[in-house]
Amino acid sequence: MLEVIPAIDLKDGEVVNLRQGKFDQSTVYSQDPVETAGRWVDQGCQRLHIVDLDGALEGTNVSYDMVKAIAAAFP
Repeated sequence: MLEVIPAIDLKDGEVVNLRQGKFDQSTVYSQDPVETAGRWVDQGCQRLHIVDLDGALEGTNVSYDMVKAIAAAFP
């Protein structure tokens, strides 16, 4: 069975997509990552891949509180 796991990429507290992996070229899809996660859950998603892009750039957990908020909302 194939399982599709949606990804939520976080940058500056927003859900984004980087253009060709460039941090200075991003498209913002939502300013509310918890609401975005909820939309995936409403569609039947049981797992999410959450990417802390700021953390990847800085080498430390930057979006930890947002990840905790998503996990708390959808245990």
